[in-house]
Amino acid sequence: MKCVICKHGETADGFATVTLERDGATLVVKRVPARVCQNCGEEYVDDAVASQLFKTVGNAARNGTEVDVRHYLKAA
Repeated sequence: MKCVICKHGETADGFATVTLERDGATLVVKRVPARVCQNCGEEYVDDAVASQLFKTVGNAARNGTEVDVRHYLKAA
């Protein structure tokens, strides 16, 4: 797909590091599958992955986690 940010690059399969904050919890997830622009480096995470990440940070906040750094694990 064409990058919507730089409008010049094409995206390719790659990985991103995603940082999310919710209700006092900060979650950093490394090696999240993403499409990455070959020109500017903009990262695009698909809807299913984003939904999983939002659930994970919600659970972390409910469990009283303040900061958590982890690698991405695909939902079972």
